[in-house]
Amino acid sequence: MPTSPKPARRLPTRIAGLLLAGLLPALAPAAAPAKCSRVLEVPVAPIGMAVTVGEGERVGGIYPDLLRSAAARDGCWINFPVVPRARQEMMFETGQADLLLPARRSARRDKLGQFVPMIQSRAMLVSLPSERAGVHSLAELLKRSELRVVVVRGYDYDAAYQAALKTLEVQGRLLWAPNPISLARMLEGAIADLAIITPTVLNGSLRGDPKLQPLLARLRYEAVDELAWGDSGVYISSRAELGADDRALLREWLQKMGRSGAAWREFQRHYPDERLSESLRPR
Repeated sequence: MPTSPKPARRLPTRIAGLLLAGLLPALAPAAAPAKCSRVLEVPVAPIGMAVTVGEGERVGGIYPDLLRSAAARDGCWINFPVVPRARQEMMFETGQADLLLPARRSARRDKLGQFVPMIQSRAMLVSLPSERAGVHSLAELLKRSELRVVVVRGYDYDAAYQAALKTLEVQGRLLWAPNPISLARMLEGAIADLAIITPTVLNGSLRGDPKLQPLLARLRYEAVDELAWGDSGVYISSRAELGADDRALLREWLQKMGRSGAAWREFQRHYPDERLSESLRPR
């Protein structure tokens, strides 16, 4: 008599679950070797739609999503610890971060890593409606002793910006915020009269906060010559313990994002507000 075929052997429930979760790669078909020598360390702070942090510190946004896609193609892993922006800068300066993103190009940062441009942006004076006269330059701002100015600690818009901050601090008119949301609250609460920040950063941050979203339609933007257009993108650290092959791979990923226009298309998708074109443009 022919015997009935034996039923397929089932894996124990726990092992099957781990396989589905991708936690037992040794039992799965062998994958291509990873091109990275180690897990890449990229500390981040929320900054508009460029980097978002959701529930459970789930990191997303334009740059993390583009990097994850590139890393997946080459079998690499990226760790995105969430830290305040000032700590993110410190970790980049001390070699604890492989990348600094997003970052405006500056002379100070050029000493710490290799810059890969993606877009162009500029900071502006941002405030809420009031009867005050407009401000047309940083030089004029420094003379307007009645105006209190707030900035985000760790942001850098190069030499003219840094020089203005030093003068404002000496004058006792400079206020520091840990992030764009805190900066917006200081404007709303009349703790500060105006801010110096890239409008897209503030816009993206407010869109993620239901209580502050109504401010979006009220924001007043003022361009000043000293806060010129500049390249914005990503720095590859020259102080982190990265091998030559790792650095070359990171540079390849980032240059492809910039040259292909992938980064700019994502910014266009996330920032459709026409008013923001005054502070954001392709290279």
